[in-house]
Amino acid sequence: MEKKILDKTIEQWIKERPIISDMIAYKPVFWVNDDLKDQEAVTYDNLELAWKDVLEAEERWIRFAPLISRLFPETEKQNGVIESALVELSNMKDAIRNRYKGTVEGRMFLKCDNDLPVAGSIKARGGIYEVLKHAEHLALSHNLLNKEQDYSILAETEFKQFFSRYSLAVGSTGNLGLSIGIMGAALGFKVTVHMSADAKQWKKDLLRSKGVTVVEYESDYSKAVEEGRRLALQDPMCHFVDDEHSKDLFLGYSAAAIRLKRQLAEKNIKVDKQNPLFVYLPCGVGGAPGGICFGLKQLFKEDVHCFFVEPTHSPCMLLGLATGENDHVSVQDFGIDNITEGDGLAVGRASGFVGKVMENLLSGIYTIEDNDLYKLLALLKDTENIEIEPSAAASLMGPMALIKEKAGVAYIRSRKLEQYMNAATHIAWATGGSFVPVDMKEDFYEKGKRLLRE
Repeated sequence: MEKKILDKTIEQWIKERPIISDMIAYKPVFWVNDDLKDQEAVTYDNLELAWKDVLEAEERWIRFAPLISRLFPETEKQNGVIESALVELSNMKDAIRNRYKGTVEGRMFLKCDNDLPVAGSIKARGGIYEVLKHAEHLALSHNLLNKEQDYSILAETEFKQFFSRYSLAVGSTGNLGLSIGIMGAALGFKVTVHMSADAKQWKKDLLRSKGVTVVEYESDYSKAVEEGRRLALQDPMCHFVDDEHSKDLFLGYSAAAIRLKRQLAEKNIKVDKQNPLFVYLPCGVGGAPGGICFGLKQLFKEDVHCFFVEPTHSPCMLLGLATGENDHVSVQDFGIDNITEGDGLAVGRASGFVGKVMENLLSGIYTIEDNDLYKLLALLKDTENIEIEPSAAASLMGPMALIKEKAGVAYIRSRKLEQYMNAATHIAWATGGSFVPVDMKEDFYEKGKRLLRE
């Protein structure tokens, strides 16, 4: 009997959604979201999300800044604010044009979350935020803290002893585990990270060096999360950071939009109909790009266009949105192997929560081959002397994919943006890389250079 996915054969799915045929064949695709709506027409009541939640998240970050500065001296110059630079990529833009034979109009920037302090990746935004919020809740509920106090007192021995009575757990491909483990251990929590088979050994070693318990699985990300969640539920003193469902993670990421708006203003960059903003975000389970997209759409509404990017072998969010089935389908259901060098993006089933939020906000998704991750990584090192990990390089293809793919061109035309593209701002979001060991960075670069020569 032919295999069925939600009562349909793969052939029936392909007939309804022809793009699935290319996805199954591991071909790069560009998908435009037909359900995108004007911001005023989108409601989040059923998801209990609002702009005030983003503002609250930013206020909490500000309260915790003195503590972060005390615990992590590398953040002192930024007064305990975990934030990254926005860097223009003039040389990289030219290199991409020459390599991929297309003209990207407007300016191109890199949001350097590859260099975020404390955890070295975009996951610092969500993971650290959720740990801090949980710590605040515990301290406030036990009358050990009030919101008017200097939160740096949470680094004192008495608080570490208090937090040591509690546990944190998370399922991760690596970077989220690092952010939870590093921050949780610094506060005194007992932390367990359940890591999938594709997680890099250096990440496991780094966590263990911080006193974090690492549980390894031979299966993928979804299994690590499932097992971590199951075990955490058995312990009333344990808080599970649920990457698939957590609103706290999501809102920690969303505050990035407020900071980005400030950075754009500092560079005198306008965002309006005549000056559109395009943002390209690597997507794994969806929490980080989803949270950032949510925040940006609240601020810039129809003038910002957010695109996710996934590996051709792990297009879980694209599959969920294109079929309309969200987290009820996985890439494995369609015979897609979920094996990619972009380890932070190796996710077979997208977050159902994030998928629902993105239904009417996301402009589209494109997919990218692993070899291009390395080529772009090497080009970035050569042109801008910026080092990132392969999964972070996925965003760099965004501006070129938008103008070269028929669906991208159609998107620009449908919104009557052709005449404004020379005034566009393109932001590729670099999601990680600074914590990668030097020898691995060199291997990434050499592989990219070799592929560029072929």
